[in-house]
Amino acid sequence: MKASRAPTRFVRLLVIAVLPALLPATAIAADLDGGGLPAWWGLPFAGILLSIALMPLLAPLFWHHHYGKVAAGWALAFLLPFAAIHGLSLAAAQLLHALLAEYIPFIILLTALFVVAGGIHIRGNLHGTPRLNTGILAIGAVLASLMGTTGASMLLIRPLIRANDNRRHRVHVIVFFIFIVSNVGGSLTPLGDPPLFLGFLKGVEFFWTVRNILPETLFIVGILLALFHVLDRWYYRKEGVLPFDPTPDTRRVGFDGAANFWLLGGIVCLVLLSGVWQSAIAFEVHGTVLGLPGVVRDVGLVAVTLVSLRITKPQVHADNQFAWAPMLEVAKLFAGIFLTIIPVIAMLKAGVHGPFGAVVAAVTRPDGQPDPAMYFWATGALSSFLDNAPTYLVFFNTAGGDPQALMTTYASTLAAISAGAVFMGANTYIGNAPNLMVRAIAESRGVRMPSFFGYMMWSGAILVPLFILSTFIFFR
Repeated sequence: MKASRAPTRFVRLLVIAVLPALLPATAIAADLDGGGLPAWWGLPFAGILLSIALMPLLAPLFWHHHYGKVAAGWALAFLLPFAAIHGLSLAAAQLLHALLAEYIPFIILLTALFVVAGGIHIRGNLHGTPRLNTGILAIGAVLASLMGTTGASMLLIRPLIRANDNRRHRVHVIVFFIFIVSNVGGSLTPLGDPPLFLGFLKGVEFFWTVRNILPETLFIVGILLALFHVLDRWYYRKEGVLPFDPTPDTRRVGFDGAANFWLLGGIVCLVLLSGVWQSAIAFEVHGTVLGLPGVVRDVGLVAVTLVSLRITKPQVHADNQFAWAPMLEVAKLFAGIFLTIIPVIAMLKAGVHGPFGAVVAAVTRPDGQPDPAMYFWATGALSSFLDNAPTYLVFFNTAGGDPQALMTTYASTLAAISAGAVFMGANTYIGNAPNLMVRAIAESRGVRMPSFFGYMMWSGAILVPLFILSTFIFFR
């Protein structure tokens, strides 16, 4: 899709998402008692996550053309039977709550970060020495928590590939980029990675993660940067560089579309504002209460997105190979995820006496207290093969779903859930959306990336031992 048509498609997407809220009221939202639901209500959620994990591998052509229909099919597999059994009013109330309180704010933030990052192009040729490559990865780790793992990955991956296009071995550069920039670096703020923003929407304070998992993040990132520098220096000294550099030297490195940096600052301010601004003004839509700070944040983010599209020159988008396909894919798939997860969250909230009591018991110590180490690995294992955002929600609710209790009494448990969701999204290509995007860009530029299982050999050899060590240090 051409960038010039972006505003129209973006507005159309928002209209489709918001339209149900404009329909006449049918009922006031009611709490869903998960304790009385049979476990098979979780099948649509399992179905859509398995489809996301397996269909791109088993039926890539079908998935590419029909992933939206697959997501819609799983959503209807939940909504239609639920409405028939429990009534249209309860189904409509749950649908609107999922859309208005969670899905729409989530997609609006991702879209804003995607568009603003796509409007910044780093021009010029760098030379990929071990010191420069390590520096880019370190900068990316910082930017990932400020502009999101998707935004930081899209901003830096192309300059990094250009800087190393005269190197014989480049695969390790991209693999470590995925580890650090596309995943672990985004663990410190709700802007960094979608799971943390969902926690923010649930009531977790904006700066809670940076206060509680900064040591874990610095530990992982620091060791990864050191390992990368040693490996990259070994390759560099062994092989040197190619006699011809495909990218001509330039007089200097600069930014096109630099005004988007100001818009990025606006995104940060809007999200911060919604977290610290307390207002008694709220709007009730079919029983879902929308606070004024959240509404202002979302309207402001839409405005920032449209301004970025307006002021960014078409050439900048062309140089960045900006396209809407990745964002539309995320929007369609997460619409299905946020709907099918409704009964799963309700059943997990029922605790050990609910349908998923075995899951709750597995991450609970004999004395009834949550086990942070088990939460870290359970969240991380699912985040490796499913999407880390819904996985975070599942275990957030398994731990009780009360943000105040999780931020205080059970802070170690919430830290384990947050770290597991973000860190272990790097274990496979499908653990986090930027992983696949970075792989696709690298392969389009001639880098022969590892296969799905080849990549897991890298993560198994490097990341898993680090996560085991982190468990004994931080999550005992």
